[in-house]
Order: sequence, then structure tokens, then C-alpha cells
Amino acid sequence: MAALLVAALNAPAQAVTYGTPTIALSASYLSGAVGAVGDPVVNVTVGQSGADVSALTVSASASSRTSVAGTGDVTVTGAGAVRQLAVTARGRGYTNLTVKVTGLGGKTATKTLYYAASAAVQNPAEARYFTGSSDASAAVDVGGGYTIVADDESNVLRLYDRSRSGAPVRTWDFSAQLGVTKEVDIEGATRIGDTVYWTGSLGNNKDGEYKAPRNTVFTTKVTGSGSATQLAYGRSYKKLREDLVGWDVANGNRYGFAAGTAAGEAPKQIDGFNVEGLEFAPGSTTTAYVGFRAPLAPAALGGKALLVPVTNIDQVLANGAKAVFGTGIELDLGGLSVRDIRKNAADQYLILAGSWAADDNSDPYALYQWDGVPGHAPVKRTDLPTTDPGGWEAIVDVPDLSVAGARVQLITDSGSADLYGDGTEAKDLTHPEWKKARAAWFTLG
Repeated sequence: MAALLVAALNAPAQAVTYGTPTIALSASYLSGAVGAVGDPVVNVTVGQSGADVSALTVSASASSRTSVAGTGDVTVTGAGAVRQLAVTARGRGYTNLTVKVTGLGGKTATKTLYYAASAAVQNPAEARYFTGSSDASAAVDVGGGYTIVADDESNVLRLYDRSRSGAPVRTWDFSAQLGVTKEVDIEGATRIGDTVYWTGSLGNNKDGEYKAPRNTVFTTKVTGSGSATQLAYGRSYKKLREDLVGWDVANGNRYGFAAGTAAGEAPKQIDGFNVEGLEFAPGSTTTAYVGFRAPLAPAALGGKALLVPVTNIDQVLANGAKAVFGTGIELDLGGLSVRDIRKNAADQYLILAGSWAADDNSDPYALYQWDGVPGHAPVKRTDLPTTDPGGWEAIVDVPDLSVAGARVQLITDSGSADLYGDGTEAKDLTHPEWKKARAAWFTLG
């Protein structure tokens, strides 16, 4: 027995056989921006049979354009089965990164990460990038630092963390409930209680053709808040455009709605027809202001921005009642029109003003404060930068405007922007992770 024990102790140790390491990326495509703060990261999941995952090492190397990002611009953190990989953009453009896990026994495995970096923007510390879509068109705050963002190129509503760059936390597509297969062209939204009202542009498409899905207003019901927010479809109404045209004709064609909606008429011209804002009147749960990107009130009337009150919007959506309108409200926004309108609980309004033109990224943008009362003039609070890609399109919420240094978060529609310098419009990018809209904070003057 003793001899057997001695033999066992002196026997050579049996070699451990390690399997081939495994590696998986939470996304194969990643977007960043030069100078950005808090760009999205990719989770790298690794493993190896027979090995403690903490003994595995993860590294990355540049395999194409190091002018965009090189080996030294990649950071990997974490020590478990899931590591976090971040990239600091060096320059604008595309590059491929090889992500490698090295296991015990010297065995390795690799994956390719396709990376795209957009150019630096003004005040990068105040910017965040919401990925998955580039055509942000309206936003509604849902508390807890989260917002739901609409897209005018699809009917998908996306829930984002306002403080972070990255993909949506949750998405909803109500196309089936709306009975449409094409985009509603969502351009405006407002919330009252647990109900969010969403409106399409109501106008023709860019080629001057009538597309029925764009003539849609619908509601969703909110439950929960923050990251736990959920949406349920409510009801829709698909005749608001006809109601508006009939009202204007009955009042002497003051705003030219019939002409602006005629076949062949593009919506984004000074005498076109295009809705981009929606917000309730002061103290009201039944009257909503419909804000127009086009038309401007005719030059003879001063070329003013236009709001039209719908005085029974609750009944329009609740039971399909024909819309009833109040007197049009004409606002002097310095020759600009309404791109969004939002108020807070104290009935302090901010109007995001921009050009009526179709290709207007270089045109002026500004924020105006207003009290919501017809006949009272809005006051400019700040001009907005126009050198960055994309046009300012949505106000997330309105702070207390009486507080010095109040800050507001805006979101761009970057669908027509060439984000990565290759001549491709963002809306036409193949990979959703490379599509993005920029959210930025501004301090009101």
C-alpha cells in the first residue's frame, strides 16, 4: 500500500488541456465622435473551457485607418466574462478594429469591430448621441432622466437615457395599430397626464405627392417612468389636414392651406404646408396649438410664424369628432417658423425656431420664450449654432425660465448630414448603430 502511494506521488502531473477561447461582441458596429464625452461602449464576452475567465486578456488593434482610431485609442476595462471596450476617436471617418482574446495555452480568438467617428462639435461636453436613428423629430420627457424620441423616417418610438450616448433602452412600433406600412412622418408631440399626442407633418411628401399615413394624429398611454416607461397605443385621427384646409377656405384662404396641399406642392416652402409642433394652450387639456414650419403668414402680414388652435383635440382623438379651430396665432420669430414648441407646468413656453426651407442646416436657429397668450410677443432667449451637422428639431422639456442659467436639452434631425465624411447621408447608412441624432444642452441667455 505504501509503495502504491509513493508511486502516485511521484507520477508526472497530467497536462491541462484548454479549449479554444470564445469571443462575442454586443455590437459589431460602433459610432463615436471626435472630442466626445461618454461615447457608447461595446461589451466583449469571453470564455475558455478549462480556464478561469479572469486569466483571459482582451486587447484591440487597428486594422485599417489609424487616423480615425489606433491601437492606443482603445480601452478595455473589466476582469470577468464581460469586458467593456471604449474607443476615443482621433479623426473623422471609418476604421476596422481587431478585438482579440488571449487564453491560457496561448490560444486566441478574434472579432472585427467596425467603427465610425463623426467630427467634433461645439461644446462636446454638453453633447450626447442617441444611436439607432438619425432622424429625430419630436421628444417627450418621461421623468427619471429619460425621454421618448420620434423619428420622421419610421414609426418607431425610442426610449433614451438623456444623460448617456448609446442605443435606446426600449422601442415601440405602432404601425400595425395605425394601419400603415409607410412612415407617419411624426413631427410633433405633447404630453398631458398619461397621454402623449403625436402628429404627422400632415403635408405632401418632398415630391409634392399626397401620402395618407402623413395625415395622422395619434395617442399613446404612458405607464411607469424613467427606464421602466411603457407605451400602449391609444387612438388615431386621419382627417386633421382636411379639417384645417376647410377651416382656412371658410375664412378667406388667409393662410393658403388649399394651395399648399395641392398636388405637386412641396411642403417645405414659404407657402407650403408642413406641421412640426404640437403643444397645449395655457391651463388647457382640450385646446392644442398646431405649429407650422410652413407656411409663414404671407409677406403682407409680416411673414410671421403660425400656430392654429385646435379647441377640441381631446374629442378629436377620443371619438373622431371633427376638429374645431380658434383664431390663428401669428408670432414674430424674426422670419423663422416653428420647428417645435413645448411648455412647462407653469405655462412657460419655449419655441424652437428655424427655417421653413427644406435644406436649411446652415440657416439660423433660435429659442424664443412665450407665455402662450395670443397677441403677446415672444422674446428671443438665445441663438443656436448652425455649423454642426443636422438641424435642431426637438425640445425635450422646458426648465423654469425665471431661473438664471436655466438649461434646456435639444435634439437634432441629422438624417441629411454627412456624419462620417464619405458623402453618405445619415439616414442612408446601412448599420443602425452608425445612425445617430445629437442631443445637446444649452444655457438660456
